[in-house]
Amino acid sequence: MAIALRKPQEIEKLRAANKIVGGALELLRQNAKAGMTLKELDGMAEDYIRSHGARPSFKGLYGFPNAVCTSLNEVIIHGIPSDYRLQEGDVIGFDIGTELDGWFGDAAITMPIGKVSTEDEALIACSKDTLYHAIENIKEGMRFKELSQLMENFILDAGFIPLRNFCGHGIGKKPHEEPEIPNYLEGKNAKAGPKIKNGMVFCLEPMICQKDSKPIILENQWDVVSADGLRGSHYEHTVAIINGKAEILSLA
Repeated sequence: MAIALRKPQEIEKLRAANKIVGGALELLRQNAKAGMTLKELDGMAEDYIRSHGARPSFKGLYGFPNAVCTSLNEVIIHGIPSDYRLQEGDVIGFDIGTELDGWFGDAAITMPIGKVSTEDEALIACSKDTLYHAIENIKEGMRFKELSQLMENFILDAGFIPLRNFCGHGIGKKPHEEPEIPNYLEGKNAKAGPKIKNGMVFCLEPMICQKDSKPIILENQWDVVSADGLRGSHYEHTVAIINGKAEILSLA
């Protein structure tokens, strides 16, 4: 497995692509309200991305039809925007990718529409808190498997479970690069596998289920739900390892 080590000027190019992702997500955070359709929000984000000189990298990627993954309620990831109008009490996830001058950006948020239940608040908080806990604890020299175990333990301690068979990933000149970073420990030895090094850039994206970690892909071949049929959540940032620590690139 060859994990790229980026030069400082390459990291700045990745930061530029990711800053547009962060801006588009912030735009959706502010505008996603009851009555808005998922397609309207998708179009708003695409216009924002293109107005900043970038391309929505998810559009056409593996055949995905839109700029934004809009994952509603039981859909955890990869939701296709529809004419559905958001309602009070919904939980919606937005996942956005960009490409700027040959470099890629990627991040995601999950948010409530109006007032949601305390259970849904905890569900959303789990993905966000897991992400930031992981970022704060990354150190040069730790193994990716240790990072996966750290996220899994945090999720389990919060009373939830990580979605299986989907993972975080490297990013750079392609939207998905080595390594794959599951949100759970694969195998039993966290001290095995590649180490995190300065110059590595990757996406962490906790995907949270409530009772069953088994994924089911719906008939449209995109929407991913849990076998338990319950709501999920998803948060993601692109980070770079600089001076031994993780720095978030995907902020507005």
